[in-house]
Amino acid sequence: MQREINTFQIGETTIEYSIIGKGQQHILLFHGGHSNCCEEFGYETLLSSGYSIITPSRAGYGKTSSILDLKQACSLYKALLDHLQVEKVHVIAVSAGGPTGICFVSMYPECVYSITFQCAVTKPWLTPNDKEFKVGQRIFKPSVEKWTWKMIAAMSNLFPNLTFKMMYTSFSTLPFTEVRKRLDGNHAEDLRKMNNRQRSYSGFLIDLEQTQKDYSTELAAITAPTLIMHSQNDGSVPLSHPEYVKKLIPNAEMLLLDSWGHLIWIGKHASEYDEGLISFLSRHKY
Repeated sequence: MQREINTFQIGETTIEYSIIGKGQQHILLFHGGHSNCCEEFGYETLLSSGYSIITPSRAGYGKTSSILDLKQACSLYKALLDHLQVEKVHVIAVSAGGPTGICFVSMYPECVYSITFQCAVTKPWLTPNDKEFKVGQRIFKPSVEKWTWKMIAAMSNLFPNLTFKMMYTSFSTLPFTEVRKRLDGNHAEDLRKMNNRQRSYSGFLIDLEQTQKDYSTELAAITAPTLIMHSQNDGSVPLSHPEYVKKLIPNAEMLLLDSWGHLIWIGKHASEYDEGLISFLSRHKY
């Protein structure tokens, strides 16, 4: 996968971004937590369907500056599109990138063909009282996260199948007997690769703060064609999140997958995900 990675400077603020593909239709992809502009999930199908993918490392991730104000961050992503001379995009917002997608589309409707939410956080998520919130603050803080991911990557490289079994409960509500039925032979390798490219930098702590907020006003303001993609067995982002979008954007299309969990690009249902996304995008080209 040939990827061009650059940085865009506005004053003292840096936005890192990648561009893949030469298609005339552009995807602006807001990646999930612990990711960056080197994300890969779902890219191959978009590229083979003729799309170009622009992926900024979101605030605090990779080489992108730690921008705490989400609206300010979105204004910088818009400035990046202007810099690239891209007038209009399809937006894809993944997991913890949900709030960024919501704010961007509500702020710049004239720049958006469509928005797709993929297992996205769309309303207040983890609270400071939740165990996951407290653990995340400890093991993914900037002074520690590099070593956390080195340990996870080393474990994945040595014992990929065991690591998958140890981690699957973070992604799925199903027992492993049911998870296994929904997997293909590539699942352990896909997770291993993911764990080797993951980093949190200061971005995940920013995510934890931004996902405390209510985005109902911004969601209700979205007029672009909307697709909601979610696993009904998602153990990371509950079904209340896609249901919330559907309530506030009644005309949104909903695709609930019976996939194994949060990582809808892995397993036997990945082809159903691919077909649903490409069908939606092709109906909203211009």
